[in-house]
Amino acid sequence: MLNYIRKKITNHFLKRTFKEYGHDLVNLKLETEGDVQFAMWQHPFNGMRDINQGHVDFFKRYVKKGSLAIDIGANYGDTTVPLALATGADGMVLAFEPNPHVFSTLEANSKLNPTKTRIIPLNYATTVEEKEYTFGSGDASFGNGGIIGFTSNVGKNVRYSFKVRGINLEKFLHENYSQWLDNISLIKLDTEGYDKEILKTIPRILSGSRPVIIAECFRELNNKERQELFDVLHDHAYVISHHNIFDTSEPLAI
Repeated sequence: MLNYIRKKITNHFLKRTFKEYGHDLVNLKLETEGDVQFAMWQHPFNGMRDINQGHVDFFKRYVKKGSLAIDIGANYGDTTVPLALATGADGMVLAFEPNPHVFSTLEANSKLNPTKTRIIPLNYATTVEEKEYTFGSGDASFGNGGIIGFTSNVGKNVRYSFKVRGINLEKFLHENYSQWLDNISLIKLDTEGYDKEILKTIPRILSGSRPVIIAECFRELNNKERQELFDVLHDHAYVISHHNIFDTSEPLAI
């Protein structure tokens, strides 16, 4: 009990004290991919989660080598790297992460394993409009968080905040990666409930390229907002199922 209380007190002060965290470089040996390097963010609340062959094999079920995949809410790259290993060096993963405090670790991961992966780190939020948005977190060091003020969850994660640049995903892709639009295999979203708003902005991609969608059904969404997430995918004739990916329950749309 005493150790539990000490840990709670320590975590209380950690969440209220800003600190920039670096990363540890981890050398992994995966059964199929072989030697892989991975930069793990040192933030104490990130779970210290590395990657394994099972993560890569999960994505291999839904993407093909040489295709484009998009990771929205990439954080430090714990889903980006296995996704990039699945698409390979001839493919590409666009990794969007608006939080500058974790972005340096994502950048580090983008430079590792150049013969096996191709990752483009992008320090933007994907949003409805191209303007500044407020990114908020309950943690002074921004271990997690997202765009605030757009759902019933308006009061959460607002203790600490900063401005981020938002870009419209469909417009961005047409302007910068038009040659890849017919080869988008998968889009993963994990944006603290903003997923449904992003999906509403890419109707041509959903109807045309029809990538697999992995989206988070954020626990703070109310029933109406959860229905919105379902409807935007259902309206494009996606079949929705639930999968356990990296120990979180997320809907998978195919």
